[in-house]
Amino acid sequence: MAKRRPSVPPGQFAFTFDVPTAAREPSALSGLDREVAATVALILWEARPKTRFEIAGAISELLDDDVTKSMLDKYASEGSEAHAISAARLLALVAATDRHDLLDRLTRRIGAALLVGEEILTAEIGDLDRQIAALKRRRSEKATVAPIIAFGRRRT
Repeated sequence: MAKRRPSVPPGQFAFTFDVPTAAREPSALSGLDREVAATVALILWEARPKTRFEIAGAISELLDDDVTKSMLDKYASEGSEAHAISAARLLALVAATDRHDLLDRLTRRIGAALLVGEEILTAEIGDLDRQIAALKRRRSEKATVAPIIAFGRRRT
């Protein structure tokens, strides 16, 4: 029997500015469990030369909970529906391996995108630029109707 192709292609995923679409249609998230398992497998595969034992140890430290190599193996199996990774352990795996790109890929399935660390400052700069532009437009509108204030003259 031929080996099944993974649900996630290998390789680094670059951030994209494409607006993700929210999952609202029936079956929009169908197969997500397999994609999560494939993502876990890809993270573990591409983390080499770090071993799964080392990664399990790092996750255990982050969560203050016992996570074993055997658990990681089961989480990485697309055919093992009984052993799905919890959200907490998936996030700890991403944190331990710095594979935020793959978490971003998963969050885009639900219409969200991921910013990491100080990247939030870049988003804030963009928001500030939008606010400044709106204030400049408002100022221009007011300037067309605002009278010049004459100093030193008495109004009657």
